[in-house]
Amino acid sequence: MSTVVAQSLHVFGLRSHVTNNIFFFDEQIVIFPSGNHCVKYNLDQKWQKFIAGSDKSQGMLALSISPNRRYLAISETVQDKPIITIYELSSIPCRKRKVLNNFEFQVQKFTSMAFSPDSKYLLTQTSPPESNLVYWLWEKQKVMAVIKADIQNNPIYQVSINPQDNTQVCITGNGIFKILRFAEGTLKQTNFQRGESPNCLAHSWVSEDRIIVGTDTGKLFLFESGDQRWETNIMVKEPTSSRSLDIIHESESLVEFPPPSSPASSIEQMSTTTYTQQVVLPQVFAIAAYSKGFACSAGPGRVLLFEKVEEKDFYRESREIRIPVDPQSNDPSQSDKQDVLCLCFSPSEETLVASTSKNQLYSITMSLTEISKIRSLVWNTDDSKLISAGTDGAVYEWNLSTGKRETECVLKVCSYNSVTISPDGKVIFAVGSDQTLKEIADSLILREIPAFDVVYTAITISHSGRMIFVGTSVGTIRAMKYPLPLQREFNEYQAHAGPVTKILLTFDDQFLLTVSEDGCLFTWKVFDKEGRGIKREREVGFAEEVLVTKTDMEEKAQIMLELKTRVEELKMENEYQLRLKDMNYSEKIKELTDKFIQEMESLKTKNQVLKTEKEKQDISHREHLEDLIERQSRELQDLECCNNQKLLLEYEKYQELQLKSQRMQEEYEKQLRDNDETKSQALEELTEFYEAKLQEKTGLLEEAQEDVRQQLREFEETKKQIEEDEDREIQDIKTKYERKLRDEKESNLRLKGETGIMRKKFSSLQKEIEERTNDIELLKTEQVKLQGVIRSLEKDIQGLKREIQERDETIQDKEKRIYDLKKKNQELEKFKFVLDYKIKELKKQIEPRENEIKVMKEQIQEMEDELERFHKQNTQLELNITELLQKLRATDQEMRKEQQKERDLEALVRRFKTDLHNCVSYIQEPRQLKEKIRALFEKYVQRADMVEIAGLNSDLQQEYARQREHLERNLATLKKKVVKEGELHRADYVRIMQENVSLIKEINELRRELKLTRSQIYDLESALKVSKKTRAQEAPESVLTKDVVGTSSTMRLNEQEETGRIIEMQRLEIRRLRDQIQEQEQVPGFHTIAGVRLPSLVDSDVDFEVHTK
Repeated sequence: MSTVVAQSLHVFGLRSHVTNNIFFFDEQIVIFPSGNHCVKYNLDQKWQKFIAGSDKSQGMLALSISPNRRYLAISETVQDKPIITIYELSSIPCRKRKVLNNFEFQVQKFTSMAFSPDSKYLLTQTSPPESNLVYWLWEKQKVMAVIKADIQNNPIYQVSINPQDNTQVCITGNGIFKILRFAEGTLKQTNFQRGESPNCLAHSWVSEDRIIVGTDTGKLFLFESGDQRWETNIMVKEPTSSRSLDIIHESESLVEFPPPSSPASSIEQMSTTTYTQQVVLPQVFAIAAYSKGFACSAGPGRVLLFEKVEEKDFYRESREIRIPVDPQSNDPSQSDKQDVLCLCFSPSEETLVASTSKNQLYSITMSLTEISKIRSLVWNTDDSKLISAGTDGAVYEWNLSTGKRETECVLKVCSYNSVTISPDGKVIFAVGSDQTLKEIADSLILREIPAFDVVYTAITISHSGRMIFVGTSVGTIRAMKYPLPLQREFNEYQAHAGPVTKILLTFDDQFLLTVSEDGCLFTWKVFDKEGRGIKREREVGFAEEVLVTKTDMEEKAQIMLELKTRVEELKMENEYQLRLKDMNYSEKIKELTDKFIQEMESLKTKNQVLKTEKEKQDISHREHLEDLIERQSRELQDLECCNNQKLLLEYEKYQELQLKSQRMQEEYEKQLRDNDETKSQALEELTEFYEAKLQEKTGLLEEAQEDVRQQLREFEETKKQIEEDEDREIQDIKTKYERKLRDEKESNLRLKGETGIMRKKFSSLQKEIEERTNDIELLKTEQVKLQGVIRSLEKDIQGLKREIQERDETIQDKEKRIYDLKKKNQELEKFKFVLDYKIKELKKQIEPRENEIKVMKEQIQEMEDELERFHKQNTQLELNITELLQKLRATDQEMRKEQQKERDLEALVRRFKTDLHNCVSYIQEPRQLKEKIRALFEKYVQRADMVEIAGLNSDLQQEYARQREHLERNLATLKKKVVKEGELHRADYVRIMQENVSLIKEINELRRELKLTRSQIYDLESALKVSKKTRAQEAPESVLTKDVVGTSSTMRLNEQEETGRIIEMQRLEIRRLRDQIQEQEQVPGFHTIAGVRLPSLVDSDVDFEVHTK
């Protein structure tokens, strides 16, 4: 009988106590915990895939997804032991990538986790009483840093990593808000709390250095670099019938699951500890950031959306979303009182998913909440476009044939009430709450006409395009001409007792209809100034035929032919460009495939070369071992021969030497066996390591090939879509042109509008061509990325080669060192006793010299401190000089301003004289003379203040002269002070230079003595070696004397080199000081000390060399 197999098919339910229990894998797939599985759920197609938990798991505690949505980390408890499992979501089915279960620190369970922006690091938080914050390099299972997050064992609810910086982390909890930075192998706190911190339940990064934090008292804080920048309180609001809130009627309850019996998590702790405050203050359990701002939970059943205010550092509440009442639940009155525990935005920010405390998931479409805000809709004359305006300050123009938005004009400070469009469809008129009438064209506001302290609530324009009627909030009707006047030129009529809601003109522009909130409808007869009815430029005709001249028809037929030829040319050009692109892409794909094949072949050849090199190394090691064995056998034979010769003379010594040789042979055999074992182990480790590396590289190559195939499929699909779109657009253009031919027979004027429409269509085609070029550029960028991956693989291969070479070199060096150390060990044991005694005596001689060197170093440090103090004094003097210069510049500017004022007054007087002279010419005509004098009065009497200022010029000049004398006296005194202090500094510099010379001499003497002692030690060692090799003991003394003489000669050469180096250093110091003096001389108002110049550099260097010799 075959075994029975059960497979998970579908699951209903959610584990709400798991931290971070909802994520978006892509635009349509969400991940949430259910039972002992994580579920991948497609919102559109309604299918589920399962990620099984660990065997014998007692339940999941926390989840975290990487920013690149490639890895999923799950915290579990398996047999009372914590474990973290990291799954690779890109593989099908999802497979385990790493398991973290060996911990060098105490831990009961992990309550919160977060990935770094590059997905290489993982931040985890353990539960109290340990409360350890652990920073992992998870791919290598390496702990980078561990610290205790809180000493008082308060619960920590959330940890996160800066989305722009791997090294900056944030943790929040009960009375805890800390920002830490990973540096030098540990996590260090960068912010410091002032006073008692609130109970922080959730937080989110909204930018590189800004964090939004929510508390259990309904407060939101904005922190920038650890400092508080903004604070707001969330108010408790009850839903009312009068105000239309964004209730989630469009949302979908995804899952429902009974409460689990597993132990409570940190979120359940938050809900139980603060239950008494839920009635009074809303609790912020979840915060999610998006491009415009952030969303946060605001008490039971509420989610608030905040948007950032432009050019300011705070956020304003833009929208409120409520959970709807569920009539199917056991308690419908409490079904909308669910605490929102987790929020998550989709990658495109079009969908928001929320999980609640009653095991529910809700999906909210962000775009649907905008529908209730549209306040006005209007069609253009040929019904091809629709214009909409709403309370969000946006005016949109929609093309009904394509379903796309052509133009937009957004002004958030204005809530629009009504909108209309001109007969030619080029200009849009909109009125709103900002008490202005706006004229909009091509997404730009051309003009704004003020409403003079009233709010316009409705607007319409005549079919002739010459009159505009608007309704106001006080119930009046205003009639205006078009083009709109800038001044107050309109007729206002009292009509309604409430705000006008709608206003409309009949098709023949003879009657005006208005309605208001007072429930009345008014009909108005429209007249001109002379009491006649308004005549339209284009009367409505009853005949189907229109009389058109032959020349007009020929011109229009010619225009149509030209347009058709242009369309055909555009088609040909597009087809030609598409063929060129296909050819280019096919060539590029061939090149890429050839490159990948060549690289794979090169990798295979390199692998074969590495294997051959490995075999050669094995052969060389074997030969080397055989040589060592042969040498050992030869040495043993030589020793046996020597012992046989000495056996006749000293039999007892022979026995001792035989014992020694046996011991030496045993030791050598042991060493050879150890060397063989270590070499075999090292070879096995190297082979395993490089085989693993090769497997990884082959896996990466397969992934790159899979990416290339995926990109080819995407390119074919996009190509098909482009062809279909272009065919569809060509068909639409054909139908439009046929419609236009029929419309030509109806009216002559309509042709102009249709040619304008054709121009817009042509511009839309150009825009689509630009979009296709943008798609091509995106494909090129993806190709560049693939090339970068190939370069990184080549770099890894080169790195592996270098490691192999370095390992070979290290093996050879170690073998040489082993052979050399064996020889040196035999010789050093012979001379150890003698050298120990000599070293003791030399140490006694060196200790007093070292003490003197320490004293000299302390003196040098004191001298350097004095130099720093003098430099500070110099900088202070330079600052004083710059301040005085700035004051001089300010006085010069004031003087130029006064001179400019004087010139302006003189020009004014000249203009007045000329104008007065012109007035005198009208002395015989009283009326014109009166008008000219009045114009003179209006032109010049208003500038009387300028004349009064001119009268005060004399006092200002006196005050200016007095201030200038005072500043000049202060400047002279400061110059004297600078000269005196410069002399003092020069003397100090000379004294310091002399002391430096004397100290350098003493240091050189001490160095010479040290070198002499070291050379004596080296001579003693060499002499002892020679004495052991030769037979006499008197030879070392002679050798010592000769070596001392030789070393003394070398020491003299070293002394000359050191003196040369000292002279060169002193020359550089003198040049630096002279450069500083020249810089000070360039400062205005500063001169050299009493006009004395320093001696030349060559003379000073020669004197210094003589002095040192």
